[in-house]
Amino acid sequence: MESYRFLITGKVQHVYYRKFVADALRRLGIRGYVRNLEDGRVEVVARLYDGEMEDVVAALHRGSPMSRVDRVETELLDGDDLIYDGFEIRY
Repeated sequence: MESYRFLITGKVQHVYYRKFVADALRRLGIRGYVRNLEDGRVEVVARLYDGEMEDVVAALHRGSPMSRVDRVETELLDGDDLIYDGFEIRY
């Protein structure tokens, strides 16, 4: 299991994007969180097993009906030792 940070750019704030992502990743059994950043992007941190990346990235690109995703950046987190209990929306 590895932890990843995703930065999503586009029209992703005030369009229910965080709720969409949280619901989608909960259905996939992913642990982590989603939150808005001050610069207008959305950050997702998720702990993934082999084979889960494709479904997660697809959900991040799909977004909510009112959102528009222009870019999803992915970064492997080195030494993430946080314990995630499910998937949450952070404020």
